[in-house]
Amino acid sequence: MSLSIELKEYLQSHGATEVGFADITNFSPKEGLDSGVVFYITYPTEIIRAMENAPTLEYVLELVDLNTRLDALGMLCEEYLIDKGYDAYAQTKKRLGTDFGEFNSFELPHKTIATRAGLGWIGKSALFTTLKHGSALRLSSVLTNAPLDFGEPVLKSKCGKCMICRDACPGGAISGKNWNYKLKRNEFYDDKKCERYALKVSEENLGKPDTVCGKCIYACPHTQKFIKRP
Repeated sequence: MSLSIELKEYLQSHGATEVGFADITNFSPKEGLDSGVVFYITYPTEIIRAMENAPTLEYVLELVDLNTRLDALGMLCEEYLIDKGYDAYAQTKKRLGTDFGEFNSFELPHKTIATRAGLGWIGKSALFTTLKHGSALRLSSVLTNAPLDFGEPVLKSKCGKCMICRDACPGGAISGKNWNYKLKRNEFYDDKKCERYALKVSEENLGKPDTVCGKCIYACPHTQKFIKRP
């Protein structure tokens, strides 16, 4: 059994919904760590089904729990690879902290690795999106020098002419422009508008301002197919 298959099965046995591997040569922020392991966990469908008037307290609590679980998965992945004799660095939320830079983004976002691994694309909402789970998921990643079986990169959007998330965004953050790998996020999505609306709606719904909303997650047609699936 190959290292990639073993690692995928290991991470899925510890809670990952999906796992992928990407060539991140020329992208990696860590010299020599040119392979990316990326994985995600989906939100429980019952929580997303109740998100028509997002955000909800249940969604926020689940978001925090998923971040904790993803950090733990990242450390397990790092330890697994180190035990196999490779270098590895888990891009955990705890390690990366809250310093996202000017456009609220890490140096090498998890979703960039996920598109390079072929797991999905970036939606018009700037969320990572898949055919099977929509954007009802959260990601994490590990950088390594292990030889892995890389997926076929996804280089452009599969949203087509769909404008449902744009029309569902009360903050006007979503331009409706399709993503491709050459675009920077701020060229098709305004994170500041998103943040301003999220602070407002979270105070209304949750009793305190926070940078959470989730309306675009709920609105995505692929998310809707996922939460309605038996």
